[in-house]
Amino acid sequence: MTINTIRTVLLGYGFSGKTFFAPFLDVSEGYLLKGAWERSKKKIQHDYDYTESYPSLEAVLADDQVDLVVVNTPIDTHFEYAKKVLEAGKHAIVEKAFTNTAEEAKELHLLAKSKGVHLFVFQNRRYDSDFKTAQKVLEMDKLGELVEATISYDFFVPNVRGDVHTEHPKSGGEYNNRGSHITDQAVNLFGIPDAVLADFAALRKDSPVEDYFLATLIYPDKRVKLRAKDISLEHEYGYVFHGRNGSYLQDRTDIQEDRLIAGAIPSREDWVNHKDHKDGKLSFLEDGDKITEFIKSEEGNYFEYFDAVYQTIINNAPSPVSGWDGYRTMTVMDAVRKSAEEGKIINIKYEDIEK
Repeated sequence: MTINTIRTVLLGYGFSGKTFFAPFLDVSEGYLLKGAWERSKKKIQHDYDYTESYPSLEAVLADDQVDLVVVNTPIDTHFEYAKKVLEAGKHAIVEKAFTNTAEEAKELHLLAKSKGVHLFVFQNRRYDSDFKTAQKVLEMDKLGELVEATISYDFFVPNVRGDVHTEHPKSGGEYNNRGSHITDQAVNLFGIPDAVLADFAALRKDSPVEDYFLATLIYPDKRVKLRAKDISLEHEYGYVFHGRNGSYLQDRTDIQEDRLIAGAIPSREDWVNHKDHKDGKLSFLEDGDKITEFIKSEEGNYFEYFDAVYQTIINNAPSPVSGWDGYRTMTVMDAVRKSAEEGKIINIKYEDIEK
């Protein structure tokens, strides 16, 4: 362990901790996975025998050998737990969805600044193969002025499973789950919209939460549609962009989650994470002729998120996904939820707290 090792504790070792955090913290240079707060079953030591199981959040915060705390608990606890972590003078990574409201996100961001610690949101999907490829296509500028974009995230889960997190009436639902990812991506690509119009529905029998949503983000010069559903045996394209000079169609190609669920151990030497046969289709006009190209997928790599967090904490480099980023995303998510509840267009009032 070096002097610049970030000693890290998880606030849970369920699916998120076991799948997306512990495997990378275990093998990433510059991190030490100290352990996890485990309320009942003590499982982290079985997988990582050098770790410890903390009996309470207070025990985590009292440990002066802990630098970074990952708040990967149910969404309705994020604000309370993250606030305690920051007040204890420790850095924090908070799982998506960041908070319940934009006001909570704003308070956490300002608290982190006042305490001189770093606050991050875990938006690992920015490091998916398909998103990185779609981002690259926009930067190529072959589409011309963009007028419409659709970001979709479909699954086939036709029956209610009783999942304590994703189907919890207070903190679950498709919009909190996949919607938080694609809202973050839209804001990252296009900024804060002027207004939104959204529709939520529970289409599965006895579903306690919405399992379908369609949200249109309204900009002065374009429309961006965000959509996801649990009943989709054949999935929509992940990304569809239409510009005045061309169009782009991109399947979801990233396989990192599939590999991690299957038990793959992340390795910098062997972490190729896209489906080679799923190249994006780019069509555009050039001198009046229609040109079609197939864009090879970029490499998806969640290591990049943890590397960027390390550089922010140790070298004060720009944050990969800051509390301010989380506040921006939550501002849009608040408006989307309100639109779905009231059935009308909601104008967004955004306060740029960084100015």
